[in-house]
Amino acid sequence: MVEEGEGEWMNVEHLPVLFGPAAFFFVGSIRPERRTALVARELVRCKVDIAPLSETQFPDQGQLEESDAVVACAIRNDIVGPLPCLPQGINDRPMSFCLPLRGEKFATIISIYALPITSSDKAKDKFCEDLHTMLVTVPQVDKLIGLGDFNARVATDHAAWQGVLGPHGLGCCDDSGLLLLQTCAEHCLLLTNTFFRLREKATWIQPRSRRWQLLDYVLVRRRKRQDVQVTKAIRDADGWTDHHLLIFQMSLRLQPR
Repeated sequence: MVEEGEGEWMNVEHLPVLFGPAAFFFVGSIRPERRTALVARELVRCKVDIAPLSETQFPDQGQLEESDAVVACAIRNDIVGPLPCLPQGINDRPMSFCLPLRGEKFATIISIYALPITSSDKAKDKFCEDLHTMLVTVPQVDKLIGLGDFNARVATDHAAWQGVLGPHGLGCCDDSGLLLLQTCAEHCLLLTNTFFRLREKATWIQPRSRRWQLLDYVLVRRRKRQDVQVTKAIRDADGWTDHHLLIFQMSLRLQPR
């Protein structure tokens, strides 16, 4: 939870980030004009400051900044003011924005909603190219946080992926998982979920088998691993979705207003 300093701004502290994965908003029994209010209420209840969201198709309202199609970002009002620019994306799946930190540095947060596993290899390659383009534009001095629904299974072979995959992965690796691991290795990123020994790690339930799997991840630079305090799935967030929400907490020194 971010503690407030003088006025209504934070000084040093920990920035919790909650990722609301796929299908978060598609609730047939709830009128579209009610969905924004329900999501905002849940974010407040969970004490969330920044929430990348997926499969968003509702008007721009309140705390929710809309992208053109499937990704959006909910940002606490007193954080929106200091943003140097609004969230931006290459297309309708990866989207990024910057938080100003002390010392004239920034934290770049990238919200990612990967293609379904049934997508063509050509489409997946294009998505990876777009993500690579976004990653290489982030200055090395900036903190980098990439999070979202990657639709990827990375398994547990941390010996083969040292510095990328921790000892607490889950399930079997698929083609999308291999692409994700290769991307992380290329950009010196690690999958923070897999470095915490927690009971709640699965984020999505397979409809037919009813087995829980890990598809949603939070990525940070390898050298910043010590700044990550926790990444875990939470079950009690009411998101009207078949995914569990993912809570991420990292130490950041935000620039005072």
